[in-house]
Amino acid sequence: MQQSQIKIIHTSLDGNSVLNSLSDFGFAPKTSDSYIVVPGLCDVHVHFREPGFSYKETIKTGSMAAVAGGYTAVCTMPNLNPVPDSLDNLKLQSDLIKSGSHIRILPYGAITKGEKGEELSDMSDMSDKVCAFSDDGRGVQSEDMMRTAMQKAKALGKIIAAHCEDNSLLNGGYIHKGEYASAHGHRGISSESEYRQIERDLRLAKETGCAYHVCHISTKESVELIRRAKADGVDVTCETGPHYLVLSDKDLQEDGRFKMNPPLRDESDRLALIEGIKDGTIDMIATDHAPHSLEEKSRGLEKSLMGVVGLETAFAVMYTELVMKNVITLERLVELMCTNPKKRFKIDTGSDFAVFEVSHEYKVNPEEFLSMGRATPFAGKSVFGRCVLTVCNGDVVYRYNK
Repeated sequence: MQQSQIKIIHTSLDGNSVLNSLSDFGFAPKTSDSYIVVPGLCDVHVHFREPGFSYKETIKTGSMAAVAGGYTAVCTMPNLNPVPDSLDNLKLQSDLIKSGSHIRILPYGAITKGEKGEELSDMSDMSDKVCAFSDDGRGVQSEDMMRTAMQKAKALGKIIAAHCEDNSLLNGGYIHKGEYASAHGHRGISSESEYRQIERDLRLAKETGCAYHVCHISTKESVELIRRAKADGVDVTCETGPHYLVLSDKDLQEDGRFKMNPPLRDESDRLALIEGIKDGTIDMIATDHAPHSLEEKSRGLEKSLMGVVGLETAFAVMYTELVMKNVITLERLVELMCTNPKKRFKIDTGSDFAVFEVSHEYKVNPEEFLSMGRATPFAGKSVFGRCVLTVCNGDVVYRYNK
C-alpha cells in the first residue's frame, strides 16, 4: 500500500511508526481506499448510565460505542443513582469502570449533593479521583451556591463544568421556542434560559478565578458571551455538540430522536456556532451521548425523554459536514475532538490512535450501534469517515470487520 493513501494528523507517532503499527495490529488497508490516522479521540461529556440506569447503557456498552467511534478517553457525567457526591458513592461507579471499561473513563463528581443545588458535595474528598465537578442535567440555580462551588473548585485546582439552564425561564418547554414550535403547537424553551445562566457564571468565574467550562452551548448569545469573556481574560472553555453544528429546528420531526437538552435552535444559532468553532471561541466538540430505552424515546417530541446518542457518529458527521465542505480543516477538527479536550481536562492518552476510512460513503444505521441507545437525529444520513481500527494502551479495542 502507498503511504500517500494514509494521512496522519497530530499523533505522537511518526509516519513510519504508524504504518508499522497498522501492520503490527493486523490491519491491512485496501490499496484502493484512503485513510486518516488520528490520536484517540476524547469526549468530555458522555452518559454511561451506571450505576442506577443500566437498562439504558452500561459502562461496557458505552465504552464499546466509544471505541467504535474512535474514542479512547471519555468523561462520564454524574446524573446517576446514587449521584457521585461522596467517596462512597463515587467508588460504586469507579468499581464498575474498572470491571467494564475498554478505554480511559474519567468520572465527574457532582457539584452539589444529589445534584439538588442545596449543599456542596464532598468536593475535597473526591477531588483527586474526578476529572472535574458538574451537576450536568441541571443548572445550579443559586448564585450563592455556584459562587461557593467555584471558590472551592479554585482552591482544589479543579474545573467547574456547567449545564446552564435557568429553570425560571423554561415555562414547561421541551423544544426550542421558534418557528417549528409555534407552527406545531409545542411549548418552547427560550434561548435566554441558557445564556442568562452563562452570563451569571462568567461573572462569577471572573470574580473567583475558577476554571470554568460551559457544557453543550447552543445559542448565538452564548457564543458571544463566551467570546467576550475570553477577551476579558476569564478562564473559560466551552463545548458544543455535532447536532447543534449540523441541524436546527427547521430539521425537526415529530420523533423523539430529535429531542435533546438544550434543544436544536434556530438556523442563526447554528451559524453562530459554526463561527465559534472557526474563530476559536468554541474549544471542543462533545457528543453529550445520552442513551435511553426505545420506549423512552418513542413518545414523540413532547413526551420522549431528552437525549440522543452520538459516540458512533460524531467523527463521521463532523468530517462529512465540516471538513469535506471546507468549513474547517481536518487539523482543526482533531483539535476540537482530541487535542483541546485532553489539554483542558489534563487527560493523557499516550500513543492511542484511531483509523478512519474516508473514501467510501455509508449510511448511519442505528441498528448497527454497539451502544444500547438507538436514538440519533442522524439515522439514515450518508457520511464518510467510518472508524475501522481503534488502539488504546497498545491494544486493539475495536476493528471494523463487516
